[in-house]
Amino acid sequence: MDIWQIIILSLVQGLTEFLPVSSSAHLILFPQLLNWPDQGISFDVAVHVGTLSAVIWYFRHDLLPIVKDGLASIKNRKTTGQSMLFWGTGLGTIPAGLAGLFLSDHIDLLRSPLVIAATTILFGLLLWFADKNADNNHKSEHHLTISAILIIGTAQAIALIPGTSRSGITITAALLIGFSRTGATRFSFLLSIPIILLAGALEIHHFIALQQQQNSSLIDWNTLITGTVLSAVSAYFCIVYFLKMIEKISMLPFVIYRLVLGIFLFWVFL
Repeated sequence: MDIWQIIILSLVQGLTEFLPVSSSAHLILFPQLLNWPDQGISFDVAVHVGTLSAVIWYFRHDLLPIVKDGLASIKNRKTTGQSMLFWGTGLGTIPAGLAGLFLSDHIDLLRSPLVIAATTILFGLLLWFADKNADNNHKSEHHLTISAILIIGTAQAIALIPGTSRSGITITAALLIGFSRTGATRFSFLLSIPIILLAGALEIHHFIALQQQQNSSLIDWNTLITGTVLSAVSAYFCIVYFLKMIEKISMLPFVIYRLVLGIFLFWVFL
């Protein structure tokens, strides 16, 4: 990988992981459109570590109380404080975790530009539909129920299909069941923590297996460190400004972007 490929792919991962536009789709498309070699599993792990670091740092003041209240709810056998957020991020991850475990080989078959084009448009229109009446939604991330967790968690499993967007589909599901834009977005970001951890662990497992198979220990640490730092910084600022912006505007700009991108991909690859 040359320096521009490293910079662009790191920024793409950092900027699109938390926007409703699908980071996986962009990481698949950029190398194809620019005729770059595949960046490899190790680089994917590095940029995922970067985005994970960014969301943990952003929510650093929230996570400890959430975990404390979650553990207290186990001890007291009843919900307390922010314990539903603790259970929400845990239970909401199960559908995507199971789907990834049993369907990953089949999902790989869908990593094509035309599939991405179709899902980019389809789920962009669904986001637009969900966002139309969001001004009347008032639930925050603190209004979670078991049914809401299951609905949003199941939606997250659909994001395994390239082009869907994990943040996009979870925000869409939350908006459809009455959450405000800010509440839907904040819970989507919190829900990203365990799923990125699981995805990163799976990629590390694949990377170790590949290294053993090839009997190679050569790792380009400069590339991986650069990718991690750039994706972390860009992801952090993306989270900060997206949450500020979403309080003032609708999801329409992201819907328009998805429609334009989907049409462009059909035009290029059909």
